Amino acid sequence: MKTIASCVEDVLITQPYLEEALSRGIINYSALAEELQQPISDILKKPVKSAAIMMALRRYNSPLVPGHSLKMKKIINNLGDITVRSNLTDFTVKNSHTLIQNHSKILEKVKGQSKLFYTFTRGIHESNIIISSSLKPFIMECFKGETFIAIQDGLSAISINLPEENSKIAGLYYHFFKRLAWEGIILYEVVSTTNEFTILVEDDFVDKAFSSVKKLKK
Repeated sequence: MKTIASCVEDVLITQPYLEEALSRGIINYSALAEELQQPISDILKKPVKSAAIMMALRRYNSPLVPGHSLKMKKIINNLGDITVRSNLTDFTVKNSHTLIQNHSKILEKVKGQSKLFYTFTRGIHESNIIISSSLKPFIMECFKGETFIAIQDGLSAISINLPEENSKIAGLYYHFFKRLAWEGIILYEVVSTTNEFTILVEDDFVDKAFSSVKKLKK
């Protein structure tokens, strides 16, 4: 059976920014209770007093325990090099039975070019290639028989080397996304490997995005 406390918990879990502000004690309980009064009344299908909601807010315990916070701080402080690559183009192509064969031509082209930026991701219905814009004509020629879903020029990639233990702690990527969202930075694409995380942004956002990521280490 739903209670006021469980409704408050459901609301906070789906709004992590709100939950964090509450755990840091930088939010007005009374104002938030007034804001949640109607949604919680709708969930419970009966009128709920804001005073009862405010009591539930004060009793709410964030799932982020101190030990987790210390581990997260250690991971953030041990972030590795941050690398920026510009003049990139993002190609999104519909998957087909000929795509892999055509893609092999691109692999042959980029083989041995260590300074060239290149990533490939295959999804269920579409595949994505991010590559230096200088190779755009070559990509278009290789994929001339394929169906392009989107092509975007003027992109930059920001890659962050992650500590090896990054896969053992929950919420690491949330800190990146939260910082970028607060700064109003729009992510065009996200690519990750086990120990490397790359965000793709339009050139207009790259300086701001780089500064935001760098601030996480301070």
